[in-house]
Amino acid sequence: MANQWRGVIREYYDRLNWSDSDPVVTLGEGGTPLIDAPALATLLDVGEVYLKFEGMNPTGSFKDRGMTTAVSRALGRGAKAVVAASTGNTSAAAAAYATKAGMQSVVLVPSGKIAYGKLSQAIAHKAQILQVKGNFDDCLRIARELDEKYPVFLVNSVNPDRLQGQKTASFEIVDVLGKQPDLHAMPLGNAGNISAYHLGYTEEIKEGRISKFPKLWGVQAEGAAPFIKGAPVQKPETIATAIRIGNPASWDLAQQAKKETEGNFAFASDKELLWMHRFLSQECGVFVEPSSAAGAAGLLKHKKLGDLPKVDTVVITVTGHGLKDPDWALKDEKGRKIRPKRVNANAASVASSLGLEKS
Repeated sequence: MANQWRGVIREYYDRLNWSDSDPVVTLGEGGTPLIDAPALATLLDVGEVYLKFEGMNPTGSFKDRGMTTAVSRALGRGAKAVVAASTGNTSAAAAAYATKAGMQSVVLVPSGKIAYGKLSQAIAHKAQILQVKGNFDDCLRIARELDEKYPVFLVNSVNPDRLQGQKTASFEIVDVLGKQPDLHAMPLGNAGNISAYHLGYTEEIKEGRISKFPKLWGVQAEGAAPFIKGAPVQKPETIATAIRIGNPASWDLAQQAKKETEGNFAFASDKELLWMHRFLSQECGVFVEPSSAAGAAGLLKHKKLGDLPKVDTVVITVTGHGLKDPDWALKDEKGRKIRPKRVNANAASVASSLGLEKS
């Protein structure tokens, strides 16, 4: 019988400071594929590109890695409910893992621009959902206050238990490649992910499994790019809902990650994000939500500008599955709805439509 992946806590038990008495709440997260993307390597003019497809996690995003550790710790501390501020993916993960733990989840979502593929997951997992008259940053502020003053447990990435789970993606990349990549790019929103990868690679260096850091690149959406502007953005606007965050909670950790790895912060326009979203689907076979295309879009932008570093091995984390926010896949490059061509119910009609001739 084949061995089944056991989730990141059990797979990396010795590296997460877990004891036999600590509860483990898991849905089998982690173990996501590292997919060779030669079409993207050609586009970027680098030796090889691999996509770390985090959309293959149980609720369809990288958030599951951190949620298994955060909810497990919450359960171990006797929490009866967890609270999260979310633009979508965190709400789905928090609700699913809370349900598995037998706990109530409370989700604060900002007004407008919520991807309903994500919100439907939270509803399906019986989350208490409240829509705040404000943006994500308002939601996180309120969630933190609830954590401080009321009997609920915060599970956003400001919770260090989240980063502990998310760092395991670094371990998996090194496990598969047998080395560190030269450059590792990813979307940059609240900055928990780049902070977690930095933490993971730091530990890999201390363990002697790799000799140096990959250059960590965090890529923001142009309309929500506080790291580029050097200050919070009061009213972030972008179609990339997962990274529509103007005041990242992990600001200092992200700055440290950039500095220590000789990395970079970059941005991509909504048009560039959508172009890369289609390219990944049509040329690489990987369907992601628009925000997940940010890492690749940012690298392509810098390739065109002539300042992409000369590197051989590149890893790009694509953070969420395309079914999280599928509406964009149903539109062409001009924003028009794509509809199937109608044909008569016979082979001749189908063949004619396809331009086929009888053999």
